[in-house]
Amino acid sequence: MSEAIAYEREGSIAVLKAQNPPVNALGVEVRKGLLAGIERAEQEGAKAVLIYGEGRTYFAGADIREFGKPPQEPSLPDLCNRIEASPLLVVSSMHGTALGGGLEVALSSHYRVAVPSAKMGLPEVNLGILPGAGGTQRLPRLAGTEVALEMITSGRHVSAAEALEKGIVDRVVDGDPREIGLSYAGELLEQGAARRAVGEMPAPEAVDFDAAYAAVLKKGRGQLSPATAVRAVQAAAEAGSFEEGLKRERALFMELMDSDQRQGLIHAFFAERAVSKLPELEGVSPRDVASVGVIGGGTMGAGIATAVLLAGLPVVLIEMTEDAVAAARGRIEGNLRGALKRGKISEAQFAELTGAALTVSTDYTALAQVDLVVEAVFEDMDVKREVFGKLDTHCKPGAVLATNTSYLDVDEIAAATSRPQDVIGLHFFSPAHVMKLLEVVVAEKTAPEVLATGFALGKRLKKVAVRSGICDGFIGNRIMNAYRKAAEYVVLDGASPYQVDEVVRGFGFPMGPFEMGDLAGLDINWAARKRRAPTRDPRERVPRFYEMLCEGGDFGQKTGKGFYIYEAGQRGGVPNPEVAELIARDQAQQGVTPREFSDAEVLRRYMCAMVNEAAKVVGEGIARRPLDVDMVMLFGYGFPRFWGGPLKWADLQGLDGILADIRAYAAEDDFFWQPAPLLEQLVAEGRRFEDLNKAD
Repeated sequence: MSEAIAYEREGSIAVLKAQNPPVNALGVEVRKGLLAGIERAEQEGAKAVLIYGEGRTYFAGADIREFGKPPQEPSLPDLCNRIEASPLLVVSSMHGTALGGGLEVALSSHYRVAVPSAKMGLPEVNLGILPGAGGTQRLPRLAGTEVALEMITSGRHVSAAEALEKGIVDRVVDGDPREIGLSYAGELLEQGAARRAVGEMPAPEAVDFDAAYAAVLKKGRGQLSPATAVRAVQAAAEAGSFEEGLKRERALFMELMDSDQRQGLIHAFFAERAVSKLPELEGVSPRDVASVGVIGGGTMGAGIATAVLLAGLPVVLIEMTEDAVAAARGRIEGNLRGALKRGKISEAQFAELTGAALTVSTDYTALAQVDLVVEAVFEDMDVKREVFGKLDTHCKPGAVLATNTSYLDVDEIAAATSRPQDVIGLHFFSPAHVMKLLEVVVAEKTAPEVLATGFALGKRLKKVAVRSGICDGFIGNRIMNAYRKAAEYVVLDGASPYQVDEVVRGFGFPMGPFEMGDLAGLDINWAARKRRAPTRDPRERVPRFYEMLCEGGDFGQKTGKGFYIYEAGQRGGVPNPEVAELIARDQAQQGVTPREFSDAEVLRRYMCAMVNEAAKVVGEGIARRPLDVDMVMLFGYGFPRFWGGPLKWADLQGLDGILADIRAYAAEDDFFWQPAPLLEQLVAEGRRFEDLNKAD
């Protein structure tokens, strides 16, 4: 027997206990132990087998340490088939989570019992694959085709109560997993219950699988794994036999295993876990944060305050006037009411968070005891320096002073205080209580424990925190500025904003750059453009149609018109016909003869600009690793997760081809299309961005 599975007998019941902490992952030793346990139970003449997990969970899924390595026997599909084929009565008792392969083991058992708090699901699509050990064949036989399609293509977890309702488990009982499992197995034996193999049940009902495939592909914005999973479930209904369905499932599984999207999603999975692990923070303890101050109660400040309150920390928010105080409180209460409506908090929690936990004032002295304060005022250096001067006066020694600036120099802001070692950038993304990205911007004099505090707060707020150095726009906005310029250039040269948006959505982004500009407010980027204008290099091409829109008072959704026109009560907008006139005027003024662009060229230029600027960001040390860039773009800018991030996408496409295209574009504009030195170096050395992640 493997040490990962303990074997014991309780009368006629053989008990197989998983003991592979922390989550009883289904690594090779667990699989060997389960197989040996089933065989031993049969040899010893047991009548039933109980499978359960020691510790906090049943089998929580595959062992991620085996990802990318050669498979070892027994495979999970073979194990599940062997469990189901056992002549003994096999019962699984579930607690904690039964996910992926864990649920597939349970489905191959003959009966299932769970504690009320158990969760289960088949989330493989989130890793670019599908359930490959019979999950797409067994789940629809138990729960029906529609239920199986929804669970498998979404990857969502279901509660024990929902699993019982849908027929996935047979019983929900509170208690110790071993004891309730033994009780249930004993009861089944006393009743003379028949062995009940899911694979021997009738095939599930057929539905319109072509329509389901199309709908899932559209919803996933081109992600293949959920749509491919539809075809696997289709095989359960139409293959003719359970065995043929398993073969089809396996073939589809292997197709996905060989796909670029699977590589992208696996990269995203590991990078998300690696991004907050910084060598410079080893052995560094964060400062204690028991309360947080927020300066500014606009959309961003209210969102930050909401996120902090939902994390269980009291908030002191400062505004300039009593009217602004009331407005800020109203925004926060509105955000929290949304959380209440979604079931994230209770009525009692809502009352607490909008009552004793929240202080809104015009007096900076109210910040005297907060441990960390986040400034979220207007993006103007003079305003921010004034605020930090007040924080320096009113905040206690050792309090962390953070700025939420999107572009400005954190060193210059820190210089407005007598304690620059306590100053850091915490760049939230709007809406701050929803968006998961947090750029932690390190200033020249930021103390290590202050950096550690920024990451600790990010973790408490359930954010993906990424370290950034200082430059105009930090990691994300600097890269966005580059690919937004590339989009404007192709429009100036002949493409339409609507073609660009459609192409970018087709790649997998939720919105195109011109739609996003309308949503964020065109005036925000306009202000940044005006700020940069005095120091702009005269060689830089400057499309003017963007400014023309803003000069006419059209800022996007907030004014009802930008690149699109927005009607009250309508979702989304329709193209603004005036934009074509502005672009034509801009082309005439700049002497541009417009030409047609294929969708493929639009996308290639957009992506090459993104990759090139990202390579500069890494090469300059603004981002320490390519994976840092990838996580910023995934969690802050809607980059499709199934590509892993722009630098993972670049690796998959081939860096030599990307560099060749950038050099070709430079023949038209050698100022914007300057190849990143790091990109040139990697191509010359025959390496990839991924190699830099490993080197770290």
